[in-house]
Amino acid sequence: MTADEQPGELIGVGRSADVFAVAPGKVLRRFRTDYNMQAEADIMIYLAAAGFPVPAVYEVSGRDLVMERLDGRDMLADLGSRPWRARQHGQVLAELHSRLHQIDAPPGLRQAFGSGEAGGKVLHLDLHPGNVMLTSRGPVVIDWTNASAGAPGADVAMAYLIMASSEVDQVPWFVRPAVRRVRATLIATFLAGVGDDPGPYIPSVAENRMTDRNVRPGEIERLKQIAQQATERAS
Repeated sequence: MTADEQPGELIGVGRSADVFAVAPGKVLRRFRTDYNMQAEADIMIYLAAAGFPVPAVYEVSGRDLVMERLDGRDMLADLGSRPWRARQHGQVLAELHSRLHQIDAPPGLRQAFGSGEAGGKVLHLDLHPGNVMLTSRGPVVIDWTNASAGAPGADVAMAYLIMASSEVDQVPWFVRPAVRRVRATLIATFLAGVGDDPGPYIPSVAENRMTDRNVRPGEIERLKQIAQQATERAS
């Protein structure tokens, strides 16, 4: 599949890329901007060989990546219809982080947050419920655009900050308190179950997160508040 070919049915829309059905059991993930998907394909192939659950990669060309079509739905959607599973999903999310952070980063993988130190573990840097597919073969992690090498605590900090700062204003006002309670349970269970401490990394990771053009103004303000609180606790 190339950028000149007509993709199939649009089945998913993200903040930076679209997903199309292109063949039985296959999907095309296409960036809307000029972006080379080779590095993302390479880390997925590397992780699959290490036994970590990722979609199979079939073809990559420029901003196009053809990969396995997963059944099921993502963890965030499942929480929307079955909020009582917040603790279970928090545990699964913690387990996925812990498994990932046991894998040494391959040579050449970019370093997180501009670190010049070589080595480290593989970091996803966007591993939250929206990027965990609940499939018939178990949870599978998608969207490896931000994959980097570095300290596992930074990855946990990023997941925490994404979950803690995400806006709930898009849901009706009368269900927002319930959504906040579910989110609090999810985050607390995740932090209790994961083995790496995010605390020292929260200020720098929040600053990094705020540079993402897809982060909304309200989320930026929340990130500033969380980072300030973390800095005050550390002082």
